[in-house]
Amino acid sequence: MDISLNRFTMGLPSQKLELLIYPDHILKKIANTVDTYDRALQWLANQMFVFMRANRGIGMAASQVGILSRIITVDIEGIENCLVNPEIVTDTEGCLSLPSRIFDVNRYIKIEVRARCPEGKSLHFEASGLAARVLQHEIDHLNGRLICDHGTEIIV
Repeated sequence: MDISLNRFTMGLPSQKLELLIYPDHILKKIANTVDTYDRALQWLANQMFVFMRANRGIGMAASQVGILSRIITVDIEGIENCLVNPEIVTDTEGCLSLPSRIFDVNRYIKIEVRARCPEGKSLHFEASGLAARVLQHEIDHLNGRLICDHGTEIIV
């Protein structure tokens, strides 16, 4: 079932949504950018919410119901929204060992860390924002990974 969003704009909004189960090949396809913001899209967003909740989900992508359009619905931790053409915004990093070079690197925004202090006492804490980014960067160094290994260089 490879339903395009165009079928919904052609007067077929009565199409019943069906959950695709792996290994359905549609689940591995890249979804298309949405260019039209109309009543059909609003109807689909509503139907996705209804379907997601009926299936006890907290997030769902249109591709999971066979629609190869860049649409997701989420309902978690105060974020209840339909997102069209969502993108993950990354941040840039530099490194003392890579002078004058800047990289765009994906990082978790919140992490949990276990370690020991120099006295040997166990530490366990959460970090978010810039602290989470710096900790991930430095722990990558301990694992022999540099930002050039998993980031995209920004030419300035």
